[in-house]
Amino acid sequence: MSPVPGHRQFREDAGAGFPPFRPRFPWLGGDLQTLRNSFPNASPRVTGGTRRLEFPMEDGTGDRLNGLLDVPSEPGNPVPLVLLLHGLTGCESSAYMLESARYFVSLGHPVLRLNLRGSVPTRPHCRQTYHAGRSEDLVTVLAQLQRDPLTRGPILIIAFSLAGSMLLRLLATRPDAGPVLAAVTVSAPIALADTARQFLRLRNRPYHRWLLRNMKADTLALRDLDPGEIRAVASARTVVEFDETFIAPRFGFAGAADYYRRCSARQFLEGITVPVLLIHARNDPWIPVRAYREVDWTRLEHVSALLPRSGGHVGFHDTGPGRWHDRVAAIHFRRYLPDRHFRSDCRTLRQAR
Repeated sequence: MSPVPGHRQFREDAGAGFPPFRPRFPWLGGDLQTLRNSFPNASPRVTGGTRRLEFPMEDGTGDRLNGLLDVPSEPGNPVPLVLLLHGLTGCESSAYMLESARYFVSLGHPVLRLNLRGSVPTRPHCRQTYHAGRSEDLVTVLAQLQRDPLTRGPILIIAFSLAGSMLLRLLATRPDAGPVLAAVTVSAPIALADTARQFLRLRNRPYHRWLLRNMKADTLALRDLDPGEIRAVASARTVVEFDETFIAPRFGFAGAADYYRRCSARQFLEGITVPVLLIHARNDPWIPVRAYREVDWTRLEHVSALLPRSGGHVGFHDTGPGRWHDRVAAIHFRRYLPDRHFRSDCRTLRQAR
């Protein structure tokens, strides 16, 4: 199916009030944009107060998620909480999580950097791990946020990479999960089988080796793995084999293909009723753009996409403030919030617009 470049819900570059993406030298091309996250000094410091929150899961496992709540040093008018969800093998201290937290705190928002089940900060408290379809954990977190006076109220969500799949499934299947006003995904793999095949390409061999090594390390550090699971994880030679021999049997899928089919977010887009913007770079080396171009965006009332030429995977490094995807997310959120939810003296937001 061909894209619909002129349609209001599908943009291959700038448009609809969003600024164009212009990469910052020397981070040119998809690979350098992607690798910038791993370089020294890529992680900024978040100013203001910070408090750790815990979220006991209610599924009988005894697992507890946690996260860091960053609050502005100069609180102004009440503004919605921004919930940040990290990607595969990420956590609260990933460079992109810190950058987005710093940016939205500068706009006056409290920001929660949530650690998904089994990520490094939750590891001492978890027997299980997350996967692309485990949106039930987010349902529990959203419910518990409404019980805490510090976090009660409307919520804005930004989900990176694999967490984008979890979020889109949540918004489609559990629209009653919490007061989510609007959401953004960045570099989300909306067709998991396509992404798995992309990683197996020869040019992606270094990425694949790095990701598989981190996936194994994270998984083998979990509590209560049985000997068979330990052998399956340790012997997996590809991410597909990892999903086939560990993820699928542990979580009730018939195999990797069944896991990819049932959890791919593309099939859930029509059921979403919250304003969602999907941001994805056409030169993302990990996730092929084809999955986005095959969506019939004219059928989606509440979901839109922005596909700039460059940006890499969760990259979008430009001259700031924040990253380009942060400023685009702020513009998207601004459209669905009354004026009282933003500080009138926020110069950063005016620059973003």
